[in-house]
Amino acid sequence: MNRKNAWTTYGEEQLKEVEQFAEDYKEFLNNSKTEREAIDTIVNEIEQAGYRELNTLIGSKTKLKKGDKVYSVWMNKSIVIFQMGSDPLEAGLNILGAHIDSPRLDVKQNPLYEDGGIAYLDTHYYGGIKKYQYVTIPLAIHGVIVKTDGTTVQLCVGEDEDDPVFFVSDLLIHLAQDQLGKKASNVIEGEALDLIVGNRPFVIESDEKEKAEKKKAGLSEGEKYAIAAEKAEKADSGKVSGAVRRGILAILKDLYGIEEEDFLSAELEIVPAGKARDAGFDRSMILGYGHDDRVCAYPSMRAILEAKNLKRTACCILVDKEEIGSVGATGMRSRFFENSVAELMNLTKEGFSDLALRRCLANSCMLSSDVSAAFDPSYASSFEKKNAAFLGGGLVFNKFTGSRGKSGSNDANAEYIAEIRKAFEKDNIIYHTAELGKVDVGGGGTIAYILALYGMNVIDSGVAVLSMHSPWEAISKADLFEAYRGYTSFLKNIDFRNE
Repeated sequence: MNRKNAWTTYGEEQLKEVEQFAEDYKEFLNNSKTEREAIDTIVNEIEQAGYRELNTLIGSKTKLKKGDKVYSVWMNKSIVIFQMGSDPLEAGLNILGAHIDSPRLDVKQNPLYEDGGIAYLDTHYYGGIKKYQYVTIPLAIHGVIVKTDGTTVQLCVGEDEDDPVFFVSDLLIHLAQDQLGKKASNVIEGEALDLIVGNRPFVIESDEKEKAEKKKAGLSEGEKYAIAAEKAEKADSGKVSGAVRRGILAILKDLYGIEEEDFLSAELEIVPAGKARDAGFDRSMILGYGHDDRVCAYPSMRAILEAKNLKRTACCILVDKEEIGSVGATGMRSRFFENSVAELMNLTKEGFSDLALRRCLANSCMLSSDVSAAFDPSYASSFEKKNAAFLGGGLVFNKFTGSRGKSGSNDANAEYIAEIRKAFEKDNIIYHTAELGKVDVGGGGTIAYILALYGMNVIDSGVAVLSMHSPWEAISKADLFEAYRGYTSFLKNIDFRNE
């Protein structure tokens, strides 16, 4: 079966569009290294495009009509976006669904400790990673700390040129004979992925301490807090220790107004520091953190923003927790999406009923927009080349995911695939189909099977990624652009229901 390379189909004007879309995407990627940051970036963009918050419309009892633009955010980590079509909701939605979480390291709730004169933050890795890839690279801290007085401190350290960065150490090659004899999965243990955050001890001479005790002046809030911490440690253990740890506490108090106990209500994520960059002499690729799955989330959002005059209501779902099984209140398994559709239906002239909601979801069509593994000639033995995704091949469809005997997959039906083929041929979308590696090698899953539980038609589609789940992944600009074009065609053209 012949496959086109998308680059060979572009004229001069379209090449400019490809480059501009890539620049917009890189900016999004740089500003969206966590789910919360992605939601903030998305909300800012869609509100400028005229989208209104669902709860506001509920409060004002606003009735929705064709062309109305609505969104709903859940816990600052997931979002659903709607553009109303002319058909009643009961006829079904055209849905683009992606996730905005990515593999990383998370800071534990009691993280700060000192050992050997070095201060660390204890971490727990999130999602599927090769642990050895996270050592000795510059890392940044992103996240929020919520204090008991209700204030939220936003943290982003390591991204600006003047910021410090952080890192996880590795054993020097000269002493690594035993380490190098281990399996790759055990070369770096999970409990060894602790972030180095400082080395300078906090020291105040005795006379300065006495002066500070008498006058309570001349020292910063952080220094006062560090002295109090030293007293507490002294009373608890009978000796003074942890001067480097206390130095970090002083800095955190001075810069951010946070104390050690505030880690208990913090969500801090450790991600690779630095911006997404063009890759290759020809600048045909983008190297960056978090392509999985923001490389599908961004064109999904752009497709719904730029859609016009729709027959079926368009929907874009961008969710959290896919990398750990779509669990929790912000994952696809929660009722957030279903509840949002019910509220939306209640604002239409047809109104809400449980039966109408069930019909709406069952009549819907979805592209589960998630990445696929790009064929890598360096590891060709893991792929079945006839059914592999290729950089430059355009949008990728995975009829099924899962592992080995299709375990855990959604297997899209032939009728639905034919409908998508017809739409894409109409708009000259470059696409190809793939599986995730050889049959017995492994596999993976997406959110497709969760939406399929409603009885709707779902197929996986997305962008091919090299070095998936690594700190720095690579994608083709052409594939990114074809994903945007394909998602736009899907929202505009698909009107398919099971008989």
